[in-house]
Amino acid sequence: MTTSARGSGDGQGGPLSSNAVASDDAGRVATRRERVAGILQRAGALVVLLAVIIVASLVFGGRFASVDNFLNILEASSFLGLVAVGMTFVIIGGGIDLSVGSLLALSAVLAAYGSQYGSVVAVALPLFVCGLIGLVNGLLIARARMAAFIATLATLLFARGLAFAVSDEGNTIFHIKAGLVVSALGQESLLGIRLPVVIAATVFLAGWLALTRSRYGTAVTAIGGSEDASRLMGLPIARVKVAMYLVSGLLAGLAGLLVAARSSSGQSTIGVGLELQAIAAVVIGGTLLTGGAGSIAGTLAGVLLLNVINNVINQVGTLSSYFQQVVSGIFLIVVVLVQRYLSREQRLVSEDQNRGQP
Repeated sequence: MTTSARGSGDGQGGPLSSNAVASDDAGRVATRRERVAGILQRAGALVVLLAVIIVASLVFGGRFASVDNFLNILEASSFLGLVAVGMTFVIIGGGIDLSVGSLLALSAVLAAYGSQYGSVVAVALPLFVCGLIGLVNGLLIARARMAAFIATLATLLFARGLAFAVSDEGNTIFHIKAGLVVSALGQESLLGIRLPVVIAATVFLAGWLALTRSRYGTAVTAIGGSEDASRLMGLPIARVKVAMYLVSGLLAGLAGLLVAARSSSGQSTIGVGLELQAIAAVVIGGTLLTGGAGSIAGTLAGVLLLNVINNVINQVGTLSSYFQQVVSGIFLIVVVLVQRYLSREQRLVSEDQNRGQP
């Protein structure tokens, strides 16, 4: 009897034990797949960036792989980078901001116009106006329930029209006199690094801390993931959205101010298509266009990748600058397709894990 009971127990325990081991193995494989998919989604732009830099260094040698050239790439990236930081928060939060290119142009015109009244006005005027327009964007979207695409398209037209109005339909180009403090923001250096690069690096660091280490960043990600769930959690959705677009407007204004300071002038025709470049950099950096996931580090990699590609095209010399737009478009299509595949993989892995649970 004792032997029979033991044998019966072994007969029952054997299959159960095998099933448990198989389930654990499947769970480990699923977790590994999910982890790999997540890493590729977050760090894909960085891997491609490093690959392009290595290949370009081997092909072009010192013409590309020099300290001066890398500093030029960083300086060219700083203006787009400032706009892209604000765009990152907006897209993670489930929105879009089409007004940033026009805001940059308006800011540059207002900075140059205000410089005739001193550096304080030259700095404060564009930041105030662009911040105000960003606030209006946020209120229209969060309070008036207007679609982000429509609201920011309207302010895109408004800001561009205002820039042309201030500059007499673009016929008047305001210049910033040499020696003003405001011009130093775009032309001076700190330890051999241009101030726009230093300012952009500071903003990226602040954006990373805000997104990963603050309640605001957590709220932005949650709202982008599911606004209904965020509402049930008691998150201040309207306030967070207003803050997102306010910051985006301010950063676009700061970028325009630095562009004006760098060139000592403000033109109403600059910044056309900049909003699309910013969106491309953010998405290439791994931020989901549907919202709910993304990173500042990925956006930095996306911005640098676009400017490194542009620099490589310039190194070739025989290719038009418009070829950079072609390459950017191809990159964007590939990245979005890869993101969709990785998201599907993560969803399938989660479903497999749920089915494997008792």
